[in-house]
Amino acid sequence: MSYHCKKLINDPNDVVTEFIEGLVETYPNLQHLDGFPEVKVVLRADVSSDTYDKVSVISGGGSGHEPAHSGFVGEGMLTAAICGDVFASPPVDSILAGIRAVTGPMGCLLVVKNYTGDRLNFGLAAEEAKSEGYKVETVIVGDDCALPPPRGIAGRRGLAGTILVHKVAGAAAAAGHSLADVAAEAKHASEVVGTMGVALSICTLPGQIPSDRLGSGKMELGLGIHGEPGAAVADLQPVDVVVSHVLKQILSMETNYVPITRGNGVVLMINGMGVTPVMELMIAARKAIPQLQLEHGIAVDRVYTGSFMTSLDMSGFSISVMRADQQILSRLDAPTKAPYWPVGVDGHHPPAKIPVPMTKFRSSKNEETLDRPQEINEQGRILEIAIEAAAKGIINIKDTLDEWDSKVGDGDCGSTLFRGATTILEDMRKRYPLNDAAETINEIGASIRRVMGGTSGILYVILCKAAYTKLKENSSVTSKQWVEALEASIAAVSKYGGAGAGFRTMLDALIPALTVLKERLDAGDNPFTAFLLSSEAAVAGAESTKTMMALAGRSSYVSGEILASVPDPGAMAVATWYSSAALAIKAKQSSLQ
Repeated sequence: MSYHCKKLINDPNDVVTEFIEGLVETYPNLQHLDGFPEVKVVLRADVSSDTYDKVSVISGGGSGHEPAHSGFVGEGMLTAAICGDVFASPPVDSILAGIRAVTGPMGCLLVVKNYTGDRLNFGLAAEEAKSEGYKVETVIVGDDCALPPPRGIAGRRGLAGTILVHKVAGAAAAAGHSLADVAAEAKHASEVVGTMGVALSICTLPGQIPSDRLGSGKMELGLGIHGEPGAAVADLQPVDVVVSHVLKQILSMETNYVPITRGNGVVLMINGMGVTPVMELMIAARKAIPQLQLEHGIAVDRVYTGSFMTSLDMSGFSISVMRADQQILSRLDAPTKAPYWPVGVDGHHPPAKIPVPMTKFRSSKNEETLDRPQEINEQGRILEIAIEAAAKGIINIKDTLDEWDSKVGDGDCGSTLFRGATTILEDMRKRYPLNDAAETINEIGASIRRVMGGTSGILYVILCKAAYTKLKENSSVTSKQWVEALEASIAAVSKYGGAGAGFRTMLDALIPALTVLKERLDAGDNPFTAFLLSSEAAVAGAESTKTMMALAGRSSYVSGEILASVPDPGAMAVATWYSSAALAIKAKQSSLQ
């Protein structure tokens, strides 16, 4: 499509929908999930969540990498693929629609490439689905071998090796294995594959003028798949020299990214980046095989050559090497009807509809209204006091948060949280079911989801969704259940965001708070006193971020000298709303004594 797509279709922004419609017309064993325009999901025509008795394998990501991921939907491989806009992670609602459409009682596995947007959006969708009763497991694939071990949590990018993981997981699911076993096989496959790419040209986004970043006679080594610059720029070299460099990088004992040594057998994938001729890919394969055998002492058990995960119209290729064992080979050899493995099938299929969710689901398109109770019980009143104080605490500190964030981030932390706080206050007065703690927390997440964008927004929604899932396990909510809910929330944010204690994030306020809360309750303290003491730990933890090196988010790009001048805005925001809620509840209890 590239620069000329404006002349080929009416709306360059709708290339993804145009592509999907063409795909399902070409391969009738696939279908486009009917729904709102933003739901771009390709799924097997023969699978329905009502009748499917095997584990579903779902993947996806930004479009522009075709045939990945939708071209690998079919029996024996993916059950559904979720398509985002070009180079943009698909939205949570699309992922959730795909999960609902194909997931039966055996559950589903999400195979996710290691990019922050994909991790967060698929992560929240997983938590949403779990709260609705679905069994969901997630495997993150990061097979990039181009960069040295990175500082922080970004980690290795997900590249073409992900397709091999799709095939292993899909074959295991088709064989009737349990969700735990399918996830284990996929995780193992993700840990034994490495990929590195070479770009001879820069890809062109739909409707945009081609970039001239890469000059004549140059190539980029260690490219990503979204048009970002490679790890290094070098003069064009003969293909055998390039292949040798890439293989040495993948198999390097220094980085030890993939556990492959002399005497192992491997699977080799030569992947075209979009416009590389088959002839050139075959030449690269011809050079790679003897180098693996003779120079590295490695047996090549399988070779796959073609375009599997592209980058629009980029010229170049990537090489993936996966350590082979008998189980992996049997999974790769298993039959599949996925059209780009490649196998096409004939047949007719009816249009699919988005299934009715197992439990209620809030979205801008599918609103289920809850009513504020006319009479609020004691626990509901305490919850109302806490929510109101927390929201007002954020509102009062908006400008300070923005000021701090302007030094270490993009300057909108306070403004973003302000939108969430004001919306929470408005929605609480109208519809929060305050007598039901679990549903109230779920509603807070829905309010945040509607108005707060960016990473902070989705992290708070994940926080709320994990807490809701834990709280609704019990008919009544005690202090113990609140501790378990906070613990589950922290675990979910850490899992999908990748951060932990000491990373200079919101968790540096939440984790100390949880620790003290548990300690004081175990010591027999009154729950309200324990809450207040834990809020002091949250504030201390947030203030301690001044001395931390940032290992996550935009702050990880900022110098230590600048970081030391201000605390982490996200951690201070948590400390503010948490301590505001604790102080308000303590004041309420004191007035009653």
